Amino acid sequence: MKFGLRLRGGLLATLIMFGAPVIAPVGAVFVSSSAFAQTVQSISVEGNRRVEVETIRSYFRPGPGGRLDQAAVDDGLKALIETGLFQDVRINRGPGGQIIVSVVENPVIGRLAFEGNKKIKDEQLSAEVQSKARGTFSRAMVQSDTLRIAEIYRRSGRYDVRVTPEIIEQPNNRVDLIFVIEEGAKTGVKSIEFVGNNAFSSYRLRDVIKTRESNLLSFLASGDIYDPDRVEADRDLIRRFYLKNGFADVQVVAALTEYDPEKKGFNVTFKIEEGAQYRVGAVDFRSSIPNFDPSSMRVYSRVNVGSLYNVESVEKSVEEMQIEASRRGYAFAVVRPGGDRNFEAHTVSVVFNIDEGPRTYIERINLRGNTRTRDYVIRREFDISEGDAYNRALVDRAERRLKNLDYFKSVKITTEPGSSSDRVILNVDMEEKSTGDFSISGGYSTTDGALAEVSVSERNLLGRGLFAKASVTYGQYARGYSLSFVEPYLLDYRVALGLDLYQRQQLANSYISYGTKTLGFSPRLGFSLREDLALQLRYSIYQQEITLPGYLANCNNDPLSAAFNPSPAYAAANGISLASTNGLGCYSDGEASLPVRKELANGKTLTSALGYTLTYNTLDNNKNPTDGLLIDFRQDFAGVGGDVSYLKTVADGKYYAPLVSDIVGIIRLQGGILTKVGSDLRMLDHFQMGPNLVRGFAPNGIGPRDLNPFGTQDALGGTKYWGASLELQMPFWFLPKEVGLKGAVYADAGGLFDYQGPTSWTTTNEVNAPGCIPSTINPSSAGTCTGLVFDDSKVVRTSVGVGLIWQSPFGPLRFDYAVPLTKGKYDRTQEFRFGGGTTF
Repeated sequence: MKFGLRLRGGLLATLIMFGAPVIAPVGAVFVSSSAFAQTVQSISVEGNRRVEVETIRSYFRPGPGGRLDQAAVDDGLKALIETGLFQDVRINRGPGGQIIVSVVENPVIGRLAFEGNKKIKDEQLSAEVQSKARGTFSRAMVQSDTLRIAEIYRRSGRYDVRVTPEIIEQPNNRVDLIFVIEEGAKTGVKSIEFVGNNAFSSYRLRDVIKTRESNLLSFLASGDIYDPDRVEADRDLIRRFYLKNGFADVQVVAALTEYDPEKKGFNVTFKIEEGAQYRVGAVDFRSSIPNFDPSSMRVYSRVNVGSLYNVESVEKSVEEMQIEASRRGYAFAVVRPGGDRNFEAHTVSVVFNIDEGPRTYIERINLRGNTRTRDYVIRREFDISEGDAYNRALVDRAERRLKNLDYFKSVKITTEPGSSSDRVILNVDMEEKSTGDFSISGGYSTTDGALAEVSVSERNLLGRGLFAKASVTYGQYARGYSLSFVEPYLLDYRVALGLDLYQRQQLANSYISYGTKTLGFSPRLGFSLREDLALQLRYSIYQQEITLPGYLANCNNDPLSAAFNPSPAYAAANGISLASTNGLGCYSDGEASLPVRKELANGKTLTSALGYTLTYNTLDNNKNPTDGLLIDFRQDFAGVGGDVSYLKTVADGKYYAPLVSDIVGIIRLQGGILTKVGSDLRMLDHFQMGPNLVRGFAPNGIGPRDLNPFGTQDALGGTKYWGASLELQMPFWFLPKEVGLKGAVYADAGGLFDYQGPTSWTTTNEVNAPGCIPSTINPSSAGTCTGLVFDDSKVVRTSVGVGLIWQSPFGPLRFDYAVPLTKGKYDRTQEFRFGGGTTF
């Protein structure tokens, strides 16, 4: 930091101002106490221009008897100096022992400006500095502001910043204050190293922390910017990670940072002492509360004998036990975990001690920092309120819930003593952040082609905790829009109400001969049954229709029509020669499958369905999981009004497990059944499968298919499917972690079968009817209703493949190359597949 002066007049005064020590003003006179046997009214003031005489006199408070003594004058002198209003204060004796206070007022800042700042806006800097336009100029304040500006830049990763305050003298004791800033280049983290880690590789530990190494794409993120607070927080993240995995003795001894002038960045080294890995040797429950059965708490324990000692499991057990004890009427019960370590056997015996805690009540809950979010939005996350018994477990849960809202940069709940010894005050300190998002997304996939999306969303609408989103999608084969709204607390209950309105259009492409248009509305209710178990109830109503190019639906069996183009069946039944059409009639230019044309003839169809989803989730990370289980079970019943009826049941489970050398194993099992209820099933109601079941196959490439050799041979779908997949994901150890690349090898197996849709069309003389011929004729010949159908439940599709996964700044991208090993006779394959997108 350096100071520079841009002087225009008043040179001597400015030099004296910056050269005089603040705590010992030039010319201050101290005289004996006998000279100050005066009253406050006998003080005269000289040199003041803006500050009133009475204001200056008010700093001199008389002692006993209303007289000013030496101590009162000394205190007044110090108080005047500390105001920062004056650059010089002198106290002299006048005639008759009169007190004369001579002051030189600090200048007034006429203009405050910043020069050279490109990365941080003037508005942000103005809000951070204490010096203000039309405020008093103070050298000490300018020094503090200079340091503050430099600190702001350092927090944004620019440690080479230089800030120079310049002062321009103006008439009438005014100055212009200009902060000249040399921002310098961004100072990033060039390397992150770990010392003492034997159980987990450095590659794995880099996943745990928030700090990232600089790379070519760092300009799209901020994790590589050196932030000492973030590095310190990373120490705790590493420690928590080890404690979660059984290392009860772990210590993250230090986080050493060193600036490398050659690389112009920081090297960060975490020094770790792992200790031994422990398992749970025994779990016991004890209580000092009369008539309280401690063994009844066993059902709420997440700690099991033989499992790895996990501090998070212990903490969650304590929380659930303490809440359950409160429900049973023991409002002041406290659960304290204890553990005895067996250093030879490497086991921990966990004991949950249930004791009567101090009888403390919550006197008040103070909310501070929520300038936008309504108080009730915050208070509803608490399961306790003013007047209730103080329960630390419920307070911790409330803090966790507030952080999960993602409305605040930080949330901290602290306590302070109340008005009496049995009262406590909760202070909730928050710092709000922006909750609105505007995004433009673009991507490409082998199924939907090029795709773009524009969306606007708000997570905390009007400060009421509401979620709203509007998006528009336009792509090569997919288009549409959607509107979503969520009220997370319906009628002040912890029940989420969601409303979705959507319109989607899927165009015909190389995988399907037809397009679909869907317009729908879906209200839903979400319940959190436990932290790892959620239930969603929904109702869906949507209108759907099929569209076809004219040449795929041009059969016309009306001989009076100018567009007469008969099907072979009609021609055969009516003795019409097809010589003019090479004997194929309307099939000469191809024809969509009968179920597709029948959907077209049916026109718009309305589906009304009730459904639910039960989700069990123990994943360690929802975006990039390495451990845990995710199971979805869904059922939808269509037939609550509308034109169709069915029961659709789907189950999907994924299990993630860390193996060796940062390799993660994934097992996935999935299956579904479509059951006919009342009316016949439509082709559109059937499951359609491809790479979503077995990679290496084209979209709609698996299962029953129309075999008409002169048609489009559309996939018709099935009512039953199953799938199994085994995948290993591994990092590229020779690449920096921050690149976000990893590879995958996998094997898939699955099947789709049992088509139960339409296979005939009884009318043979209506316009566009395909015209069925007797079933005794070879079903694979031209003119049949469907050449139905290759549909063999014994065919198991299998494939093996490799994948490249990139967690890029542009969003998740994945490339797959899979080779089918076994397939159905008429299945369609697609060995290479790519999908991804971005938001910017």
